[in-house]
Amino acid sequence: MPKRKEHFSDGEIYHICNRGVDKRLLFLDDQDYFRFIHNLYEFNDEKPATLFYYKQSALKSYEIRSHSEPTRKPVVDLLTFTLMPNHYHLLLTQKKDNGITDFMRKLGVGYAMYFNQKYNRSGTLFQGAFKAIRVIKESHFLHLPFYIHANPLDLKFPEWREQKIRNYKAAMKFLENYRWSSFPDYIGKMNFPSVTNKEFLLNFFGSTNSYKHNTIDLLREMHLTAVNEVSLEPIDKIL
Repeated sequence: MPKRKEHFSDGEIYHICNRGVDKRLLFLDDQDYFRFIHNLYEFNDEKPATLFYYKQSALKSYEIRSHSEPTRKPVVDLLTFTLMPNHYHLLLTQKKDNGITDFMRKLGVGYAMYFNQKYNRSGTLFQGAFKAIRVIKESHFLHLPFYIHANPLDLKFPEWREQKIRNYKAAMKFLENYRWSSFPDYIGKMNFPSVTNKEFLLNFFGSTNSYKHNTIDLLREMHLTAVNEVSLEPIDKIL
């Protein structure tokens, strides 16, 4: 993985995104999604990556540990995530020096090794180094978590990007049942509860019910130009 020039600061919020090389699919079946989410949890640790890469681990969501491990020392707080067929979005903060760089290196290399071995391929899986941008403006902070969680609508309701959804109830149901995202956990559904640190955003936005209602409101009212600078992709992007 290429070395990065920027320095990540502890406690700051960063939006991180990467996609498959040549826009190729990163996730071909449920096991691939489970593996990546499992890696989001396992690689968020001070332990050297070599202890993880060849470890055979259970991939079912309920087998991702839901209790606190005294020997585990996370290097980032993962606030939100969404996995799409050919890319992913993360919103996180750094807990220790080089935490983001180390975490993303383990995540990228580890998943590429798994993917290449499973599908008998070689070479680069991701489109270069991951993209990262620091969230500075309050307007970005207010909209970005909802933007990341709304991305799966591209699969069924692409008109959301132009505020043209006609059936908001159906759109919300789709998001609630989209497993490869932290959104279900944010609205009170047990999906991957150990992977993200929800306390920070819920303390700001309110309860799980409030987060759900805020999502509906923003789908109706949010102008995507509010997050254009930190969305790391064209706001009119379609898969």
